[in-house]
Amino acid sequence: MFSSPASITPWPSKIRVAVADDRTLFREALVHLLGDRDRVDVVAAGPATAAGDLIAQHQPDVLLLGAPDGAAAAARGLAGAGAATRVVVIGCGRDDLPGPVLTAGAAGFVAFDAQPDELVAAIGAVHSGERVPASAASDDDPVAVLSPRELETLRFLAVGMTNREIAMQLGISVKTVDTHRGHVLKKLRLRNNSDLTRFALQHGLVELGSQG
Repeated sequence: MFSSPASITPWPSKIRVAVADDRTLFREALVHLLGDRDRVDVVAAGPATAAGDLIAQHQPDVLLLGAPDGAAAAARGLAGAGAATRVVVIGCGRDDLPGPVLTAGAAGFVAFDAQPDELVAAIGAVHSGERVPASAASDDDPVAVLSPRELETLRFLAVGMTNREIAMQLGISVKTVDTHRGHVLKKLRLRNNSDLTRFALQHGLVELGSQG
Protein backbone atom coordinates (compact mmCIF):
# COMPACT_ATOMS: atom_id res chain seq x y z
CA MET A 1 0.00 0.00 0.00
CA PHE A 2 1.27 3.45 -0.95
CA SER A 3 2.69 5.68 1.76
CA SER A 4 3.33 9.20 0.53
CA PRO A 5 6.91 10.41 1.06
CA ALA A 6 5.49 13.95 1.25
CA SER A 7 3.65 13.16 4.45
CA ILE A 8 6.26 13.25 7.20
CA THR A 9 4.00 13.78 10.21
CA PRO A 10 2.63 10.43 11.49
CA TRP A 11 -1.00 9.95 10.58
CA PRO A 12 -3.65 8.60 12.93
CA SER A 13 -5.14 5.16 12.27
CA LYS A 14 -7.80 6.74 10.06
CA ILE A 15 -8.46 10.20 8.68
CA ARG A 16 -12.21 10.72 8.29
CA VAL A 17 -12.90 12.30 4.90
CA ALA A 18 -16.06 13.60 3.24
CA VAL A 19 -16.28 14.25 -0.50
CA ALA A 20 -18.43 17.08 -1.88
CA ASP A 21 -18.81 17.58 -5.62
CA ASP A 22 -21.85 18.24 -7.83
CA ARG A 23 -20.54 15.95 -10.59
CA THR A 24 -21.70 12.48 -9.64
CA LEU A 25 -19.15 10.55 -11.70
CA PHE A 26 -16.22 12.61 -10.40
CA ARG A 27 -17.48 12.35 -6.82
CA GLU A 28 -17.88 8.59 -7.02
CA ALA A 29 -14.44 8.26 -8.60
CA LEU A 30 -12.91 10.10 -5.64
CA VAL A 31 -14.78 7.90 -3.18
CA HIS A 32 -13.52 4.78 -4.97
CA LEU A 33 -9.96 6.12 -5.09
CA LEU A 34 -9.85 6.99 -1.42
CA GLY A 35 -11.54 3.76 -0.42
CA ASP A 36 -8.37 1.92 -1.46
CA ARG A 37 -6.21 3.87 0.99
CA ASP A 38 -5.57 2.34 4.40
CA ARG A 39 -5.24 5.67 6.22
CA VAL A 40 -8.41 7.24 4.84
CA ASP A 41 -12.01 6.51 5.82
CA VAL A 42 -14.63 8.08 3.54
CA VAL A 43 -17.51 8.81 5.92
CA ALA A 44 -19.82 10.75 3.58
CA ALA A 45 -20.24 12.00 0.03
CA GLY A 46 -22.67 14.36 -1.63
CA PRO A 47 -23.04 17.39 -3.89
CA ALA A 48 -20.94 20.49 -3.27
CA THR A 49 -24.13 22.42 -2.57
CA ALA A 50 -24.61 20.21 0.50
CA ALA A 51 -21.01 20.52 1.76
CA GLY A 52 -22.04 22.46 4.85
CA ASP A 53 -24.56 19.78 5.76
CA LEU A 54 -21.96 17.05 5.29
CA ILE A 55 -19.68 18.83 7.74
CA ALA A 56 -22.46 19.39 10.28
CA GLN A 57 -23.80 15.83 10.14
CA HIS A 58 -20.58 13.83 9.86
CA GLN A 59 -17.88 16.14 11.27
CA PRO A 60 -15.11 14.79 9.02
CA ASP A 61 -11.47 15.60 9.66
CA VAL A 62 -11.09 16.69 6.03
CA LEU A 63 -13.62 17.76 3.40
CA LEU A 64 -12.65 17.41 -0.26
CA LEU A 65 -14.52 20.07 -2.20
CA GLY A 66 -14.81 20.11 -5.97
CA ALA A 67 -15.71 23.63 -7.05
CA PRO A 68 -15.97 24.06 -10.83
CA ASP A 69 -17.88 27.33 -10.50
CA GLY A 70 -15.41 29.19 -8.29
CA ALA A 71 -13.04 27.57 -5.81
CA ALA A 72 -12.39 30.64 -3.66
CA ALA A 73 -16.10 31.50 -3.35
CA ALA A 74 -16.93 27.93 -2.39
CA ALA A 75 -14.21 27.84 0.27
CA ARG A 76 -15.35 31.18 1.69
CA GLY A 77 -18.91 29.87 1.94
CA LEU A 78 -17.73 27.06 4.21
CA ALA A 79 -15.66 29.26 6.51
CA GLY A 80 -16.67 28.47 10.06
CA ALA A 81 -19.00 25.62 9.07
CA GLY A 82 -16.95 23.22 11.15
CA ALA A 83 -14.00 24.47 13.19
CA ALA A 84 -12.37 21.03 13.31
CA THR A 85 -12.84 20.21 9.62
CA ARG A 86 -10.06 21.11 7.18
CA VAL A 87 -11.24 21.91 3.65
CA VAL A 88 -9.17 20.84 0.65
CA VAL A 89 -10.38 22.37 -2.61
CA ILE A 90 -9.88 20.54 -5.88
CA GLY A 91 -9.47 23.39 -8.33
CA CYS A 92 -11.31 22.90 -11.57
CA GLY A 93 -11.56 26.34 -13.15
CA ARG A 94 -8.92 27.78 -15.46
CA ASP A 95 -8.46 30.76 -13.15
CA ASP A 96 -8.31 28.77 -9.89
CA LEU A 97 -5.13 29.50 -7.94
CA PRO A 98 -4.08 28.29 -4.49
CA GLY A 99 -3.50 31.75 -3.01
CA PRO A 100 -7.10 33.04 -3.22
CA VAL A 101 -8.46 29.66 -2.12
CA LEU A 102 -6.30 29.59 1.01
CA THR A 103 -7.13 33.22 1.72
CA ALA A 104 -10.82 32.34 1.50
CA GLY A 105 -10.43 29.81 4.30
CA ALA A 106 -9.42 26.48 2.78
CA ALA A 107 -6.51 24.57 4.31
CA GLY A 108 -5.40 23.08 1.03
CA PHE A 109 -5.62 23.32 -2.74
CA VAL A 110 -5.02 20.51 -5.22
CA ALA A 111 -5.11 21.07 -8.97
CA PHE A 112 -7.63 19.13 -11.02
CA ASP A 113 -4.86 17.35 -12.92
CA ALA A 114 -2.90 16.34 -9.79
CA GLN A 115 -1.85 12.75 -9.29
CA PRO A 116 -3.85 10.62 -6.81
CA ASP A 117 -0.81 10.36 -4.52
CA GLU A 118 -0.64 14.16 -4.36
CA LEU A 119 -4.25 14.31 -3.21
CA VAL A 120 -3.69 11.70 -0.51
CA ALA A 121 -0.55 13.51 0.66
CA ALA A 122 -2.51 16.78 0.85
CA ILE A 123 -5.17 15.11 3.02
CA GLY A 124 -2.52 13.97 5.48
CA ALA A 125 -0.73 17.30 5.47
CA VAL A 126 -3.77 19.49 6.18
CA HIS A 127 -4.94 17.08 8.87
CA SER A 128 -1.56 17.60 10.53
CA GLY A 129 -2.11 21.36 10.55
CA GLU A 130 -0.15 22.28 7.43
CA ARG A 131 -1.24 24.42 4.49
CA VAL A 132 -1.06 22.96 1.01
CA PRO A 133 0.75 24.26 -0.88
CA ALA A 134 2.88 26.06 1.68
CA SER A 135 4.54 27.97 -1.18
CA ALA A 136 1.30 29.84 -1.92
CA ALA A 137 2.27 32.68 0.41
CA SER A 138 3.16 35.91 -1.38
CA ASP A 139 2.96 39.65 -1.02
CA ASP A 140 -0.32 39.54 -2.96
CA ASP A 141 -1.73 36.88 -0.64
CA PRO A 142 -0.63 37.80 2.90
CA VAL A 143 -3.12 35.48 4.62
CA ALA A 144 -1.35 32.46 3.13
CA VAL A 145 1.45 32.87 5.69
CA LEU A 146 -0.98 31.81 8.44
CA SER A 147 -1.54 28.23 9.54
CA PRO A 148 -5.14 26.93 9.38
CA ARG A 149 -5.53 27.34 13.14
CA GLU A 150 -4.11 30.86 13.05
CA LEU A 151 -6.56 31.76 10.29
CA GLU A 152 -9.44 30.38 12.37
CA THR A 153 -8.26 32.43 15.34
CA LEU A 154 -8.09 35.55 13.17
CA ARG A 155 -11.66 35.04 11.94
CA PHE A 156 -13.02 34.54 15.46
CA LEU A 157 -11.16 37.54 16.87
CA ALA A 158 -12.40 39.67 13.97
CA VAL A 159 -16.03 39.00 14.88
CA GLY A 160 -15.43 39.97 18.51
CA MET A 161 -15.01 36.61 20.23
CA THR A 162 -12.87 36.54 23.37
CA ASN A 163 -9.88 34.26 23.82
CA ARG A 164 -11.91 32.10 26.19
CA GLU A 165 -14.78 31.78 23.72
CA ILE A 166 -12.36 30.84 20.94
CA ALA A 167 -10.68 28.28 23.18
CA MET A 168 -14.05 26.63 23.86
CA GLN A 169 -14.96 26.70 20.15
CA LEU A 170 -11.69 25.10 19.04
CA GLY A 171 -11.19 22.79 22.02
CA ILE A 172 -7.82 24.28 22.96
CA SER A 173 -6.48 26.25 25.93
CA VAL A 174 -6.79 30.01 26.34
CA LYS A 175 -2.99 30.18 26.43
CA THR A 176 -2.81 28.47 23.04
CA VAL A 177 -5.33 30.93 21.60
CA ASP A 178 -3.20 33.80 22.87
CA THR A 179 -0.16 32.21 21.24
CA HIS A 180 -2.01 31.96 17.91
CA ARG A 181 -3.11 35.58 18.25
CA GLY A 182 0.49 36.65 18.82
CA HIS A 183 1.64 34.75 15.74
CA VAL A 184 -1.11 36.34 13.63
CA LEU A 185 -0.19 39.85 14.78
CA LYS A 186 3.50 39.25 14.10
CA LYS A 187 3.06 37.59 10.70
CA LEU A 188 0.62 40.22 9.45
CA ARG A 189 2.47 43.10 11.12
CA LEU A 190 -0.59 44.26 13.02
CA ARG A 191 -0.81 45.82 16.48
CA ASN A 192 -4.11 44.88 18.10
CA ASN A 193 -7.57 43.36 17.65
CA SER A 194 -8.89 46.46 15.92
CA ASP A 195 -6.20 46.06 13.27
CA LEU A 196 -7.12 42.36 12.99
CA THR A 197 -10.76 43.24 12.36
CA ARG A 198 -9.91 45.81 9.69
CA PHE A 199 -7.56 43.35 8.01
CA ALA A 200 -10.20 40.60 8.01
CA LEU A 201 -12.78 42.93 6.46
CA GLN A 202 -10.37 44.18 3.79
CA HIS A 203 -9.51 40.64 2.74
CA GLY A 204 -13.07 39.29 2.78
CA LEU A 205 -12.46 36.93 5.71
CA VAL A 206 -15.57 38.13 7.55
CA GLU A 207 -18.72 39.86 6.35
CA LEU A 208 -19.41 43.50 7.17
CA GLY A 209 -21.84 43.55 10.08
CA SER A 210 -20.84 40.12 11.39
CA GLN A 211 -18.89 41.63 14.29
CA GLY A 212 -20.51 41.10 17.68
